[in-house]
Amino acid sequence: MHGYSKHSKMFGLLDGEQILRGKSIEVIIADDRLFLHLTAIEAAMDLIDVFRQSSDGNDQDSRVLRLLAIRIFNALAAAHTLMLAGYYQNSAVILRDVLETVFLLDYFTRDQTHIELWRTLEDRERDKQFKPIAVRVALDKLDGFTSRKREKLYKEFCALAAHPHPSGFAMLRPGGKDAHCGPYLDPSVLEAVISEAGRLAVQVGSVVGFFMPGQWRPGFAPRQHMVEVSAKWMGTFYPQAG
Repeated sequence: MHGYSKHSKMFGLLDGEQILRGKSIEVIIADDRLFLHLTAIEAAMDLIDVFRQSSDGNDQDSRVLRLLAIRIFNALAAAHTLMLAGYYQNSAVILRDVLETVFLLDYFTRDQTHIELWRTLEDRERDKQFKPIAVRVALDKLDGFTSRKREKLYKEFCALAAHPHPSGFAMLRPGGKDAHCGPYLDPSVLEAVISEAGRLAVQVGSVVGFFMPGQWRPGFAPRQHMVEVSAKWMGTFYPQAG
């Protein structure tokens, strides 16, 4: 296997990604709605960064929550990096992981005894009780939802990005043209991906905020900021819910 040479094409690819990153940032800065999604992502990641410091590690359930939150932090960072560089489909693959992890944490907010079960069960039984579809069905039942929106969203992520599927080819075609090999800039696709990331970030803020120790002073400011950003985000994109 050959390593990098002084004239490696890989260096040129990295240079191109950096150029696309700069152009993507310009697109986001120029659009207040896109920037609001970015603000929500940043607020959620800030909240996680503080949350991970909220325990001395003696409580195994708390440690599980912190580790899952760190997983989300890293996933949001990676999805953001890929999105800015023009790898939209790959960014969406990682966002599906965030979606799945958020659903699991949301399930833990409903009954915190599930945390110990999840970390201690044998793999076969854990898969039976906590596999993605089981968690989605349980959440829908708890919320009284019958439209299966969680399943629909999860399957959209699978078809568009996570699994090889004809629908996913759309994310390889900038402007609906022929498929492009490598990263590209398409403001409409950028908007679609960052919108999903922003929506997920608001959900992340909600579940992480739920588990943040209530009287722990370092958590006050980032949790309040997350609440304020989430309220602004909801008022902008889902005003009918207010």
